[in-house]
This record gives sequence, C-alpha cells and structure tokens, in this order.
Amino acid sequence: NHGRRPSNRIAKATRGKAVALARGKYAGFNDSHLQEKLASQENLPLSRASLQRILRQAGLPSPQKRRSPRYRSRRERREQEGAMLQTDGSRHDWLEGRGPSLTLLGFIDDATGKVPVARFQQEAEDAIGYLRLLRTLVEQVGVPLSIYRDQHGIFQRNDDHWSVAEQLQGEQFPTQAGRALQELGIESIPARSPQAKGRIERLWRTFQDRLCSELRLAAAATLPEASHVLERFLIQYNAKFSRSAKQSQTAYRKLDHRLDLDYILCLRYERKVNQDHTIAVAPGVLIQLPRLSNGRGFAGKKVEVCQQPNADWR
Repeated sequence: NHGRRPSNRIAKATRGKAVALARGKYAGFNDSHLQEKLASQENLPLSRASLQRILRQAGLPSPQKRRSPRYRSRRERREQEGAMLQTDGSRHDWLEGRGPSLTLLGFIDDATGKVPVARFQQEAEDAIGYLRLLRTLVEQVGVPLSIYRDQHGIFQRNDDHWSVAEQLQGEQFPTQAGRALQELGIESIPARSPQAKGRIERLWRTFQDRLCSELRLAAAATLPEASHVLERFLIQYNAKFSRSAKQSQTAYRKLDHRLDLDYILCLRYERKVNQDHTIAVAPGVLIQLPRLSNGRGFAGKKVEVCQQPNADWR
C-alpha cells in the first residue's frame, strides 16, 4: 500500500471549502463552534480533530489565547437549581463596530451552569438594568434563594458616611438594588475576588467568543437586533452547556402574588412637598400633587417617590 491514497482521507475539495469558510463567512469562530456550524449549516460533517488539523496546516491559528493554568481550589456547586445565581455585567464591543457598545447583564445558575436570563443595554452597569433583569427572572423563572455578586456600589454601600438615622439604627441603609433583594427575600452574597465568581467570568469569555460570532453572522448592528440574537443564542447555549443539578428538586420559589413589583423593583427616594404642592424629583422635573377631595394638602410633609425602570414616577 506504499504511496497509495488512504480510503478515508478527506477530499481535497472538502478541505478547501472548510478553509475558505473559516477565512470568510465564519472568520473568528473558534474550532468547536466552527465545527458545529459546518456540520449544521454547510453540510460538512468534519470531526473537531480533523478540522483543527486542516486549519493548522492551512496556517489558520485558533482565535483562543491559551495560558498555563494556575492552581486554585474549586468551590463545590450548590446542589439545587435556584439555590444560588451568580450575576455580573460585561461592557464590550459586542457588535464589533457595526453599532453602539453594549453592556450584557446576566445570571448563571451555580448548580447547573444554565443562564436563565440575560439582557443587553446601551448604558453601563447600573441599578435600573439589574432591577429590570431581576424582574424578568422572578416573573419568568422564580425567586432564587441567593445572589452571588461582586462588591460593586450598585449592590452595597462602600462609603463611610453614616446619617443620624443610620447611626440610631446601627447599620447603613441599603442601596436600591440591595433593598430590592431584601424585600424579595433573596440573600445577597458578596464575592471577595474575581476568581471567587469564576463561573460567570468564564461565561463572559465564552459569550465574547461565541455570541460575538453569532452576532457577526447575523450582521446585527442595533440593540433590538442584538437582543433577538441573544434570545436565540441562550436556548442553544443552555441546551449544549448546562448540566443536571445533584438534586432534581428546584430551589426557586414562586413569586408571591401579593408583592407589588412596581414598588419593589424601582428607585425610591424621600422628598419634601413644597408649599405649592410640587415635588422636585430630579433636576428640572417637578411633580404637581392633585387637590384632595377634602381640600387638605401635604405642604411641608415628607413623601416617598418611586422612579420606574421605564422612567415613570409614582
């Protein structure tokens, strides 16, 4: 058999087509992601090892940067889905110059690796974005037992100022997001280092590879287009990468119908009513209180005003 062509050798035309697609339509896709696309979209059922060999021989390196691993002990996963969710945001050029820079906010379940909800927004990480994300989670999935998050000022007070009321109470008042978690009965657990919330950090690395490639393939250039791709991508991601929890029973709790989410998941402020029965809620924004049926008013009284995520005031 010396000098004879192996019967299982990949055809030259197939090899050439795979290289052309890797350089063109699927430029920037990692080897595994490219192998999946070639099999499902281009009818080229190559194994990952064969595709890697073909690409390396053609001078196409892997887009993934590899670093030597450092030793760290692994924290055991929670045993039930919904027992703990890690949350974070990733500001990134998701549209690769085709549109505005976006921030991706999301949750990842510690027990299963599933991403129950995620959303794009044009603003940087902010309380409003997390309140919107939290509302989607509790309405569509349920109320988790705990949230594992970083020590960002969105979730906790990092200042040394104590008001008289706080001194009397013995603790600082929570932030808007921290208060919402308390009122929903969700434990808020701060991470002491980026490595401590490694699962969501690795999630962003995967998303910045695979999701960016999917956005490029769909030619997404606006926030609505990116959100549509993200919705489809999450279904595919969870089907491929999530795992079963050790316990089949979920820890998610049903949302109590008596809770007023418009009141909980908003920004709340205390304001004083002016003599003309107006309330200054923001620079240049005044709310006029209506006349009461008994003719009495609230001039000089302190009231609570709530700004909804859609910018309405209550």
